[in-house]
Amino acid sequence: MTFNDVVEAMKSLSSEDKLEIKLLLQQYLREERRKEIYQNFQSAQVEQHNSELNFSSNMDELRQLIEE
Repeated sequence: MTFNDVVEAMKSLSSEDKLEIKLLLQQYLREERRKEIYQNFQSAQVEQHNSELNFSSNMDELRQLIEE
């Protein structure tokens, strides 16, 4: 089933069903974002453990760190 097939199938649903799909999608997106944040957290913990994190309050230095 293609994306267009899904969109077309959704058009024929009732308003209640469309709302339910909307709520489910929002929930799925939140869950995915939480997983991404948690993975970034775990990665940062590993970097901190390996003394690979760099901190600075100097804006120029921060820009340089971001570009690396």
